[in-house]
Parts: sequence; structure tokens; C-alpha cells
Amino acid sequence: MSKKIDAALKDLKKALTKHAEAVGGSAVSLKKAQRAGAKVAAAATAYAEAVHAKSGMGNPFDDMVQPGLDGGTLASLAAERDAIKQHLTGPIPIQEKAAVG
Repeated sequence: MSKKIDAALKDLKKALTKHAEAVGGSAVSLKKAQRAGAKVAAAATAYAEAVHAKSGMGNPFDDMVQPGLDGGTLASLAAERDAIKQHLTGPIPIQEKAAVG
């Protein structure tokens, strides 16, 4: 293996381990998770660049599917949330028990 690819792979593994530690606990800090995610992205880019420089091959991460919901679904959920929020401006009504009969 190329020394540059080997070093980039080592950095990528380290970044992935730190990311897993940041997001794998019971209490996840948003700031730590974002920092760790940025380091994974940077390490993955460095790895892809090292692979390309050595072999001319493309980015091995190009075909990866982005996790999460698509933009249309997110927009729909946000609109639904806002509509519900507008209807709940007052106290929540309490229903009376149904008469048993």
C-alpha cells in the first residue's frame, strides 16, 4: 500500500472511531457530534484524494446514499408542525369521560 494512502486510511479510521464515540453514547452532544462529523468528512476527502493521486481512481464514497429524509419530506413535516403549532396556542382541551351505559 502507498504510504500516503496508508496514512490517510489511519486518519480516517481514527476519525470514524471518534465519531462513533461521540454519537454512540446515551447523551449525545450536538457540538461534539458535528465536530466529529466534520473530521470524518475531511478524513474521507483526504483518503479519496490520496487514492486518486496514486491510482487515478475516482472517489470511493461517491455512490454513498445520504442518510435522512429528502428535502420535500422535511418541508412537508415542517409545514405540518407549524400548522399544529398555530392550532395549539391556548390550553389543551380536556375531554370528559364517556358515560358508561
